[in-house]
Amino acid sequence: MLLVAGAGLVLLPLGIVAVTSFTSATTQTGSAPGWTWQNYRQAWLQGNFLLAFANSTLVALLVTGGQIVTSALAGYALARLQFRGRQALLLIMLATLVIPFQMLVIPIFLVLKWGHLINTYAALILPTIANGFGIFLLRQYFQTIPVELEEAAAIDGANRFQILWRILLPLARPALVTLFLFTFIGEWNDLFKPLVFTTRPELQTVQLALASFQEQFTNNWSLLMAAVVIATLPVVVLFLLGQRQFMRGIATTGIKS
Repeated sequence: MLLVAGAGLVLLPLGIVAVTSFTSATTQTGSAPGWTWQNYRQAWLQGNFLLAFANSTLVALLVTGGQIVTSALAGYALARLQFRGRQALLLIMLATLVIPFQMLVIPIFLVLKWGHLINTYAALILPTIANGFGIFLLRQYFQTIPVELEEAAAIDGANRFQILWRILLPLARPALVTLFLFTFIGEWNDLFKPLVFTTRPELQTVQLALASFQEQFTNNWSLLMAAVVIATLPVVVLFLLGQRQFMRGIATTGIKS
């Protein structure tokens, strides 16, 4: 009963958003009640969501792919390789998790400006292509995999990269799915980077399109809620598709220190 009550509290705002998105403007002003799908059509066209979806998908996939590659390589090195300063490097990497991105935005902006990357896709991709959370997540998961599997592969002549690619990464699928979901959803919902690093309309992302529905003094709540549903639906579907691997990845990391 407590879980049902908690679920109801969480789902209530989502239900209000969904109901409002189907409500006609006349209903909001107290005139004749009405329900319509036109809010979605108008929101899709007004927000130019086709372009926004393409941009957000491209950026999110490239950032996610970059984080998976960098996290797998660094996580494997910190989990298996023995070298001087490994523990200090791990602590430094963990320390980056407590630094908010907003504190780094000025130096990142200056670097991007120096490289003539402002108002390009690179400005949306490069600042977050590596992340300490992903490195720590995969490092912890790699430590749960028996080292005997790697030793057997090494005896058969496999090198480090072959061991990582053919043995560890397939076994680390739950952690990879977890990192994919975290990163993709985070990039999809990111408003700060596109707002600061881009001004060109052709680089508009989903969150910038969503922000365009908020006016200074008045809001068309039906259109705004329809736009919210449009922007949220892809990540909800993505999470539902990967939730089993996500739960497994969360449950099996952090076992070894």
